Amino acid sequence: MLPGAKCWVTDVCVPLSRFPELITETQADIKSEGIVGPIVSHAGDGNFHALLLFRTDDELKKVERLVHNMVERAQRMDGTATGEHGVGIGKKPYVENELGSGTVELLRQVKRMIDPQNIMNPGKLIPDEKSGSSSHAH
Repeated sequence: MLPGAKCWVTDVCVPLSRFPELITETQADIKSEGIVGPIVSHAGDGNFHALLLFRTDDELKKVERLVHNMVERAQRMDGTATGEHGVGIGKKPYVENELGSGTVELLRQVKRMIDPQNIMNPGKLIPDEKSGSSSHAH
């Protein structure tokens, strides 16, 4: 579609009742940035994938903004930052907004219990603790 381009693949998911709105707003956002970004979806489960193409650093900044907008849009529509690709590292900053700080702290505690040496996927999924806060039980 765009010779020499790189592709950032991302996904979000919302309740089916919000899916048409999510697609419409996302397509308009992609168009407004002037990015080539086809969308493919599992329309039956409210999940879609955007394939955002970029060639320059300027286009990469636009793509990063589009991904951020997609995640915030999905969460605003009672959806999730990722439907099947997982949080990994890239969407970690959005986990607390989606799940709440109490749930994130519970995830940290469970992780410490089952993986005290932090050898299973270190640095993924669970947001880093903010500096200055102590969440360890005393």
